[in-house]
Amino acid sequence: MPNTEFKALVVEQTQPKGFRRSIQQRTLADLPSGDVLIRVDYSSLNFKDALSATGNPGVTGNFPHTPGIDAAGTVVQSSSAHFQVGDAVIVTSYDLGMNTAGGLGQYIRVPSQWVLPRPKTLTAFEAMSFGTAGLTAALMVNALLDNGLEPAMGPVLVTGATGGVGSLAVAILAKLGFRVTASTGKQAQTPFLLRLGAAEVIDRDSLLTNNRPLQTERWAGVVDVVAGPTLANAIQASQYNGVVTCSGLVGAVDLTTSIFPFILRGVRLIGIDSVQCSMAVRTRAWQRLAGDFKPACLPELTTEIALEQVEDYLLAMLAGKSHGRVVVNMAGD
Repeated sequence: MPNTEFKALVVEQTQPKGFRRSIQQRTLADLPSGDVLIRVDYSSLNFKDALSATGNPGVTGNFPHTPGIDAAGTVVQSSSAHFQVGDAVIVTSYDLGMNTAGGLGQYIRVPSQWVLPRPKTLTAFEAMSFGTAGLTAALMVNALLDNGLEPAMGPVLVTGATGGVGSLAVAILAKLGFRVTASTGKQAQTPFLLRLGAAEVIDRDSLLTNNRPLQTERWAGVVDVVAGPTLANAIQASQYNGVVTCSGLVGAVDLTTSIFPFILRGVRLIGIDSVQCSMAVRTRAWQRLAGDFKPACLPELTTEIALEQVEDYLLAMLAGKSHGRVVVNMAGD
């Protein structure tokens, strides 16, 4: 039987639009129902965690609450035939950290349908260096490859390139031999992106200056997390049979473009979801992250912190001052 008390980041609502965050002692009785109890070794920080921690109603509606949409750890109790005590596992997305107590606590209890065996070639720390961001990036790269994209076809654009999804997409694509153009509003991070393997770094504003229905063909593929005018511009500048993947809405929730890129150039726009995608799809992505997608520069884009440092890093993320991936060591006393 594991210890009944553990540390967790707890978000409490103090007034209609006021929220307070603190590290508290919790008990296993505070956790929701589920057939697998997991001791969390590492978690990670995502923009959705920052929204949950500050009371965004579109993410979390019930408080007190522990955020954390990512967790890597070890099974300590299981009533599922699929998992045994001692199994190394990963849990990302579904409802974890949204309205189900998440990975910023030292224990989670979840349905076994959310749990994925951790590949043997991936440590718990590496798994959280990827986390939901890495899963999303892998799904986007898989979509590009499944639609026939090859390095010889031309450059691949990655927008929001200093963020979690973007930076990992840059690193994965570069490892696979693609020429990557990284778009960012943080020009000071150009050396960081070049170290990840980007061949070129452009200012994000350069993707907002031309709204013609069709632009000069430039991108063989696109990994977009920004949406809005940035995505429209990327579609308009895609090559014939270009493949555009989108997974985020950092810049906007709308998309305004013409039908011309789709019917005159055969451009394909593919939406990527990492929250409810099937276990078969996510297992394939994790196997590739543990194999040919794993970049040598993974430590370069990862910062390790303690649970007590999470508050500062979440606020920096909301302020647009973060880059790369932040992994939370949950093993502290």
